[in-house]
Amino acid sequence: MGGKGNEMMEKLESPSTKEGEEERKVIQIYSTSSEEEPIIRLRDMDMKKLEETQDCFILDFDPFDSNIHLSSLSITEEHADSDAADLHVISQKGQVACRDYPHSRHLCVKFPFEETPHERYCQLCYCYVCDSAAPCKYWTAPQPGHCHATEQDAHWKLQRKCRMIEI
Repeated sequence: MGGKGNEMMEKLESPSTKEGEEERKVIQIYSTSSEEEPIIRLRDMDMKKLEETQDCFILDFDPFDSNIHLSSLSITEEHADSDAADLHVISQKGQVACRDYPHSRHLCVKFPFEETPHERYCQLCYCYVCDSAAPCKYWTAPQPGHCHATEQDAHWKLQRKCRMIEI
């Protein structure tokens, strides 16, 4: 089968299925680029053999969910040909540490540190220096305010250490 961008797909099916067993299907996608191994997309619950033999595969389902609806996990047509992003998140399960739990301002997912004013914060942000809920009393003044603090900057690490000694 030919596809968009020199890709070839091969559909492998289990040679025989016993009565009452589901048929297993695996789709291998090969690229004529420099990729050495195929990317395998699994649409099957039984994947133990592939886990043992393959380094990379994409699950199009939650293997622990017994009520799977595969159609709900597919990328919609409007996004399938999009060049806007190489990765589409189509589902998530559980909580994200830097979004759903208290986090230092520079690690905030809601207000990315490199893309938004440092003075902004979400309800779970805390001051890296004071180790208290944002905004602290030094959040914006004196300059530079604690809103600019990161764990990568030696100045802020020293400020944090001094603050912890005071407490």
